[in-house]
Amino acid sequence: MLYTAYELQRSWLNAASTWASVTVEMLNNPAMPFGYTGLAPVVSSALDVFAHAAAPRGKPQFDIETVEVDGRTFPVTEAIVMHKPFGNLLRFTHPGLPENPPRLLIVAPMSGHFATLLRGTVARMIERCEVYITDWADARDVPLSAGEFDLDDYIDYVIEFFEHIGPGAHALAVCQPSVPTFAATAIMAADKHPCRPASLTMMGGPIDTREAPTSVNDLAMQRPIEWFRHTVIATVPLQYPGAGRRVYPGFLQLAGFMSMNLGNHMLSHYHMFKHLVDGDGESADATKAFYDEYRAICDLNAAYYLQTVEEVFQKHSLPNGTFVHRGKVVDLGKITDTAILAVEGERDDISGIGQTKASLHLATGLAEAKKKYHLAPEVGHYGIFNGSKWREQIAPVLEEWIARHDRPALKVVA
Repeated sequence: MLYTAYELQRSWLNAASTWASVTVEMLNNPAMPFGYTGLAPVVSSALDVFAHAAAPRGKPQFDIETVEVDGRTFPVTEAIVMHKPFGNLLRFTHPGLPENPPRLLIVAPMSGHFATLLRGTVARMIERCEVYITDWADARDVPLSAGEFDLDDYIDYVIEFFEHIGPGAHALAVCQPSVPTFAATAIMAADKHPCRPASLTMMGGPIDTREAPTSVNDLAMQRPIEWFRHTVIATVPLQYPGAGRRVYPGFLQLAGFMSMNLGNHMLSHYHMFKHLVDGDGESADATKAFYDEYRAICDLNAAYYLQTVEEVFQKHSLPNGTFVHRGKVVDLGKITDTAILAVEGERDDISGIGQTKASLHLATGLAEAKKKYHLAPEVGHYGIFNGSKWREQIAPVLEEWIARHDRPALKVVA
């Protein structure tokens, strides 16, 4: 019923958004001069804001066509190099890269948004690295015949992606995937796997949510796992390829995130409205571009979501040393040669200060020289991996860390 009610509301809003867009076009048509007088510009701007907010959104594209390196512009090639039911592995390259460049696997969050939320992360790192990224699928589009997907499967996917890239690669886990990527690294280290990463960077990740808990952490702790199972899990309707699959709907995830900072989101739309009234289309378009990405949502397979809530946010299994993968306890102390960089934002309201830094203390078998902590001043959660501070202050730290621990001798030349 929950998903069905949402679909009915979405259908109504789609129609309303279309009518609003048509009205805006009419009011802005030079052939209708009354649209530029009286209250018409205000009405047109208000309808434009509503039309954008209510418009349907599909999966965005990365659309990274070129990259500038040392004053030269190069075309970027994007390709799917590995396909799996719940996610593809994408590769980004360009002819300006040096021979045998560092290879970086960016593990994107599976948290209600698409991997394109990290478009700015990819665009910056392809300047010096051959970049791979996990392009997770929308669970509502995965047929039931593909089976279930849980936290164990997530870890298996990460390990398979490392195997595809080959020995000597580096990893960057942004937010949620810090836990499964950290676990995958420990599992590969314990097995002396030749494809274990040379370095692992975790940014804004919930390694130990008992450190500076945020409202996200509090919500997970206030409710038993059965509450989540019976309250936020829904069944995909018949019109989607994944009909019948149990999921945590992306629209609930989006509603939760927006409610955390509702005032800021309302203020952003009010500023968009004022920019439109003033004729400042460039500023309004910047806000629209952000929300086009932010409102592009996808569903999470129920088994994965519930296991993540229970193991990461309620039981704190990884820092407690009780995290299990395929029936075997994950020993973080087995990591001995994968250099670890922990990055946090001073103003992060999703993963509090200290939650990612905890990874450095948990990697007991790793020498201190292979550990580093970076606190980005005046940076919120999304600013860690997007925006000017990411490009100018945080990315150089990551690039230096990768260069320091790169192991070109282990690389496999295609």
